[in-house]
Amino acid sequence: MPKSQIITGLDIGTNAIKILVASKKTEESEFEVLSLTQELSSGVRKGVVIGVEEVSNTLAETLERIKKDTGRRIDSVYLNVNGSHIFSTSSHGTVAVSRADQKISEEDIDRVFQAARTFSLPSNKEIFDILPKEFIVDGEQGIKEVLGLQGVRLEADVLVLGGFSPYLKNLTQTVLNCDLQILDMVPSSIAAARAVLTPRQKELGVALVDIGAGTTGLAVFEEGNLIHLAILPIGSANITNDIAIGLKTDIDIAERIKLEYGTCSLKGNDKKFISRKKEKIKVGEEAPLVFSQKQLINIIEPRVSEIFDQIYKELKKIGKEKLLPAGTVLTGGGAKLPKIVELAKKELKLPAKIGKPQGVSNLDDPSLATCCGLVLMGVDSGQTKIFEFGEGIGAKIKKIFKIFIP
Repeated sequence: MPKSQIITGLDIGTNAIKILVASKKTEESEFEVLSLTQELSSGVRKGVVIGVEEVSNTLAETLERIKKDTGRRIDSVYLNVNGSHIFSTSSHGTVAVSRADQKISEEDIDRVFQAARTFSLPSNKEIFDILPKEFIVDGEQGIKEVLGLQGVRLEADVLVLGGFSPYLKNLTQTVLNCDLQILDMVPSSIAAARAVLTPRQKELGVALVDIGAGTTGLAVFEEGNLIHLAILPIGSANITNDIAIGLKTDIDIAERIKLEYGTCSLKGNDKKFISRKKEKIKVGEEAPLVFSQKQLINIIEPRVSEIFDQIYKELKKIGKEKLLPAGTVLTGGGAKLPKIVELAKKELKLPAKIGKPQGVSNLDDPSLATCCGLVLMGVDSGQTKIFEFGEGIGAKIKKIFKIFIP
């Protein structure tokens, strides 16, 4: 009998908690979905867990339902981390190779990472991950794998990821309260990138834009490496709020309007015709709400343009505006808005497309990209490593086989 590998991805989002349990037989290329559960969340604001007990209770109830439906108890997860408190910064480490035969060992690589993470941080900030860009051996740059190479001096250029300590602890405590082990903790946009981007896109240069309910994540790749990460405190829920205010209606009705009638722009000869068209929605005993498509677009387009304007500014910070050959890949629930690709091309001045998860059977919904990516990253790294808390979240260092994101 072929062996099966069971991996669980847990995406704690602003509007929903999503849990994907997937199984993969050793000889198969794709995962089979054993369970996909989505539960409305409260206690999460703009990607950050504010109410630990509230979120833990929702998570525990969801896990119990999965156990009843599948007959499997979930005891470990790959977890997303989100929120605009997440930061990224470049750093550099240098060490002398320790072995007498001058062969670079795992210990040398650990030491160069420790050297790269030794810099001053505010007391309420901490590092939770280090992602190497390249190694340098005796001045020779651009090396991806150094284990076993000979040299006297080992250097590493890395991207350091960190966040606000209380928020990170809230997130981990939420999961630990449910008797779950955290095998790894990954920023949502990096997990989404794993599910929707190809190695070729990452090599050429690409920006992954993950539009969630409360946040929009940006992950920029070049030459196969993550070179920039940013999380903006604005997302598709802001569009819903604008519709509720603009049309003077309930927030639930506004969400329905966004999903059923929302679009980012109108083009061509349709403009004159559709701008006069009136839509009616009747909910319960209330009088129908009447609005035109033009009125709705005048609410939606400025907010989506604002999101892309913030993304453009982030790209400009690192000198990559208009300079990514593989363009922009949009994912997340907000990427499902009609005509958003056209608006992205206009605002970002780059090619743009919708990114759908790959590698997990029958799941091609952009809103599931983070969950799918967490499962795929679990495959990449193996399930043996457990997130350590003894010295704080910053104590974790990637193992050698996890160094570079595919």
